Amino acid sequence: MFPTGVSSVYSACSDAAGITGNILAFVLFVSPIPTFKRILRNKSTEQFSGLPYIYSLLNCLISLWYGMPFISPGVILVATVNSIGAIFQLVYVTIFIIYANKPKKLKMSGLLVSVFALFVIIAYVSMELFDSQTRRFFVGCLSVASLISMFASPLFIIKLVVKSRSVEFMPFTLSLSTFLMSLSFFVYGMLKDDPFIYIPNGIGTILGIVQLVLYYYYSSKSGEGSREPLLDSYA
Repeated sequence: MFPTGVSSVYSACSDAAGITGNILAFVLFVSPIPTFKRILRNKSTEQFSGLPYIYSLLNCLISLWYGMPFISPGVILVATVNSIGAIFQLVYVTIFIIYANKPKKLKMSGLLVSVFALFVIIAYVSMELFDSQTRRFFVGCLSVASLISMFASPLFIIKLVVKSRSVEFMPFTLSLSTFLMSLSFFVYGMLKDDPFIYIPNGIGTILGIVQLVLYYYYSSKSGEGSREPLLDSYA
């Protein structure tokens, strides 16, 4: 046990890291807005894919469930950030469905129903079949798996940058925000001694560092900046 003063500082530091992560995550949640302004303006989804927003919605719902006090006491900031994220992703998916052509509309609607059905099953199983300790482990594993699967997007962008030798599709501000958000939640997870938080965010921090190094390397070589983020591939 820590002395009262040390414990208070420790708690304040973990809260500060979590709040910082929430703020930086909000920056990422609003980053697709230009894409959806274009969809609303043109009344068409054009060639944009709605799948990243479906995956992000599922990820946010699972992580939100993990952060609830009756699943993982003491990590409520995980629940707050993912509740906000789930709202944003649901709005994006809804707009996409409204303006998509009929085949895409049916596909996205089916996936949206599937996401909520899967979430309901996860919630029911975790509450009805497991005790509190096993419940946390079960939902935590699902949360980690979901978060790690989301790394497909930054890996794709890293591959694209190396292949094209250009940072055109990897904007510095988005890469920096992603890195700082992952770092904040990595610190938050470490201070909370929660491997289900610090393991995936530790991986995210490493990928963020790789993106920033690649940005510095290729932007200094070519002298070019980024023009428009690859918003439709954001996860």
